[in-house]
Amino acid sequence: MPATVGVLGLQGGVREHRELLERVGARVVLVRAASDLAGPDGFRVDALVLPGGESSTIDKLLRMFGLFEPLGAAIRSGVPTLATCAGLVLAARQIIDPAPGQQSLGVLDVAVRRNALGPQVDSMETELATTRGRIRAAFIRAPVVTAVGAGVEVIARIGTQVVGVSTPTITGVAFHPELTGDATFHRHLVRAASGEAGARGRGAVLSG
Repeated sequence: MPATVGVLGLQGGVREHRELLERVGARVVLVRAASDLAGPDGFRVDALVLPGGESSTIDKLLRMFGLFEPLGAAIRSGVPTLATCAGLVLAARQIIDPAPGQQSLGVLDVAVRRNALGPQVDSMETELATTRGRIRAAFIRAPVVTAVGAGVEVIARIGTQVVGVSTPTITGVAFHPELTGDATFHRHLVRAASGEAGARGRGAVLSG
């Protein structure tokens, strides 16, 4: 049975992530309410994607729809998560330059600066070396990681700037692999998700 990946579906590059995940064999559900995450026996999803978009808008919508705390609880419980661009900002412990009132989930022990690689007119597509191999990545008003906590691995840089990090359960990148069709990170997520699905099938209950 394919692993179920929940894509946060409030704003941003939802369709592109969904198409890429389905291409690599995942079953995709859109997460727009707490009920899309949790059932009576644990979490309904085996992995999560926090897509790019506008991080402050996504934050407001999470709180508006009562998803902020349930989503954070799911990620903290160990549900494998891929966070891209605005998703990286949303996941971070600290936002150096938040919009007024902006909050983050604080599930990834990094500090980030929004839009650090320039405005949208400076967007670019490039080949990028990562610890998971070379990929094709798109950068659009991309953040950078300015500080990394213990237990967080740097997996990608542009020059001296950190644009990709990972923990055993969370991968955060400042770019958009979904816009170039590069499935490297999505395949990695689905493999991790398949492990979660297997554990559930053997009777393990994931709780928040």
